[in-house]
Amino acid sequence: MTYEVFARKWRPQVFEDVIGQEHVTQTLVNAIRTDRLAHAYVFSGPRGVGKTSVARILAKALNCEQGEPGIPCNKCVSCMEITGGSSGDVQEIDGASNRGIDDIRELRENVKYMPSSSRYRIYIVDEVHMLTIPAFNALLKTLEEPPSHVKFIFATTESHKMPVTILSRCQRFDFKRIPVGQIVSHLERITKEEDIEINRSGMALIAKEAEGSMRDAESLLDQVVSFAGQKIEDKHVIEILGVIDRGIIFEASEAIIEGSSKKCLEIVEKIYNYGYDIKEFYRSLMDQIRNLLISLIADQDHLLDMSESEKTEAKTQAEKAGAEKLHILLNFMINREQMLRLTVHPRLILEATMITLCHLGDFLSFEDLLGRIESLEKNLVGALDSREQPKAAYISDPGNQWASDVLEKNQGEKNISDENGKGWDDFLTFLSSKNKVIFNVLKDWKLLKLTEKTIEIAKGNQSFSSRYFDDKEQYNQLSNYSRDFFKRDIRIKITADNEPLQQTEPSTKEASDLTAPVQDILQMFQGKIKK
Repeated sequence: MTYEVFARKWRPQVFEDVIGQEHVTQTLVNAIRTDRLAHAYVFSGPRGVGKTSVARILAKALNCEQGEPGIPCNKCVSCMEITGGSSGDVQEIDGASNRGIDDIRELRENVKYMPSSSRYRIYIVDEVHMLTIPAFNALLKTLEEPPSHVKFIFATTESHKMPVTILSRCQRFDFKRIPVGQIVSHLERITKEEDIEINRSGMALIAKEAEGSMRDAESLLDQVVSFAGQKIEDKHVIEILGVIDRGIIFEASEAIIEGSSKKCLEIVEKIYNYGYDIKEFYRSLMDQIRNLLISLIADQDHLLDMSESEKTEAKTQAEKAGAEKLHILLNFMINREQMLRLTVHPRLILEATMITLCHLGDFLSFEDLLGRIESLEKNLVGALDSREQPKAAYISDPGNQWASDVLEKNQGEKNISDENGKGWDDFLTFLSSKNKVIFNVLKDWKLLKLTEKTIEIAKGNQSFSSRYFDDKEQYNQLSNYSRDFFKRDIRIKITADNEPLQQTEPSTKEASDLTAPVQDILQMFQGKIKK
């Protein structure tokens, strides 16, 4: 007897056998029982999740001669012919190889004929998105007003490539990826019936590798049995499928969290000697960091495809790292993924990346950083000598320091105001919030006259700033500020002043030996000579 692979042998034959698509099967059963059948259906979703199998079961349920509504008997002639693929009334068409307009024209001619022995003539078109645009257009009219004895079932993995004019004429069902737990349960059933000895952990490895596809999981199990026989160990699964050992993944994430570059290099050497695909290892490591983050911020077990022991270990590592560090690690790995994918030296890139990851966690949280800034501000304010230096404002509010400098510098001097009560000090305070550079220049200059139409000021004797407003653009900017503040056009007159300004005492003894321009810069920017 010819050997039959697991994917065909264990193909579901009734709606109850379909795993993970209850939202689809229950709807179809109810539609059959209440006689609310559509003339066309679209089954979309990933590969190997049951689209074509459900289409065949639906065809059997519609044409079954003996079974109950929605439950094919799989014993009558119609059911057996559909199962064997020999039914004349149920035709399966490959959309990839029959995609032209001539194929659709032939189909349009055939739909006119009544079914030979069944209730409906059913057309199952697999990978329907492969049809050409002219072929879709030729199908439109027939799809909109088909004969009452015809049903269309379209299956596709890429429904977005189908014209909306086709989709709008069909009932659409979206198939989902099958969870790892349900795949493992189904594999347990298969291995029990087939007398295969395998641990649940080994089946979990196969289920994860299948990525939500039941057909892929059954094919992988078939492959492992061919390699190891009826008694399968986890190492056989890892060896034949090239699956990376979860222990190595956990070892790598722990080394990164601990910041052990040496251990990371040893792990890279290990996976290289074992023959693992380095790019696949990187993808698995990214998934591991993601799982650690999920275990820390969410309690839902269905978000983690792990065993209970792995979830416990993941939780421990995640708590040791913290959410912020895991966020940074994951973002860094996502940004580096393309570099690893395109390089011809993947081992070198992996080593450099893992070493960098070991030191990415050396940072302060925002709360810690703010706390340190506040502590620094308090220490600075407490250490300042008020007799030598004006009162300093907090770093977080620099505008206050500019204003306080002005008030203390002009304290005791007569404030000249215009008719509206706006004086020179008020104008400087206004400048401190608009342009720190202009304010810093003018705060050391003298006001000679302030009238309704004129502001007369005398230059300071600092060579660095005395010629600042010789630039026409800077002068115009000052005029605009004065117009905005005094609410009128006012002429600014700048004159020379021979009276030397009071210089700020140098911060250190070494500063007294500096040239005048350097001292001017130190005074303007309130600098200090540290060394």
